[in-house]
Amino acid sequence: MKRIVLFIATNLAVMVVLSIVLSLLGIGRPGSGSTLQLGSLLAFSLVVGFTGAIFSLLISKPMAKWSTGARVIDNPSNSTELWLVNTVKTLAERAGISMPEVAVYPGEANAFATGAFKNSALVAVSTGLLESMNRDEVEAVLGHEVAHIANGDMVTMTLIQGVTNTFVVFLARIVGFFVDNMLNKNEERRGPGIGYMVTVFVCEIVFGLLASLIVAWFSRQREFRADAGSARLLGSTVPMQHALARLNGIEPGALPQSFAASGITGGGGWGALFSTHPPFEQRIAALRAVQ
Repeated sequence: MKRIVLFIATNLAVMVVLSIVLSLLGIGRPGSGSTLQLGSLLAFSLVVGFTGAIFSLLISKPMAKWSTGARVIDNPSNSTELWLVNTVKTLAERAGISMPEVAVYPGEANAFATGAFKNSALVAVSTGLLESMNRDEVEAVLGHEVAHIANGDMVTMTLIQGVTNTFVVFLARIVGFFVDNMLNKNEERRGPGIGYMVTVFVCEIVFGLLASLIVAWFSRQREFRADAGSARLLGSTVPMQHALARLNGIEPGALPQSFAASGITGGGGWGALFSTHPPFEQRIAALRAVQ
């Protein structure tokens, strides 16, 4: 989950900064007077929408290493590290991808995989995960992360995020254009007024929240597919079921501040709609259903 929260946060930050800078330069305005220039606005929206998502993808691996303090295992120093590297290598061969980097980082039980390319990825596990799970359960978690890589999930997430970003930027400026025209219909002006700026700002927040529902829903589907992918790589759904049950029984600990919003909870109501992961009970039930 950490990699998704960081990806979305970085993407939004880049998108907002780029949008503000280009707007101040006069680029991306929907038109002048009563003339709406949809072509140029759509081009602007595509640039702003996809730049943040693509940039987030390209820096995802170094950012994940830096923010978690992950140490890549170049030369295993003990039997656990040797087992980790060999297990990931076996799973990667079964999944048909190149060997990813393997890392360990300090923290509560968790794991992640990230990287812009299938054949240049990173799989990292926390010290808490290694301490709280047996090897069968850790192997299932590693299979889950390798399945994410094999499925191309980070690239697909980038495309989904880029498309939703584009619609947010585009629609916010369309609404801002019409609101600005209504407020200043009897005045002659050279560019957008304060009504446009305020409306765009508010609409980007509202539309951004709605877009995040779509991204979160897609992320939850990815988790179901990665769980099933782990089961295929291991030849059984049982290890992944046990791993999820174990995670469900572990008291959540403090996460790094940059990942404070990424705690895994079963939740309900509105919180469930914005969650990037389904409740553990649903994931276990989905695995049992394929037996």
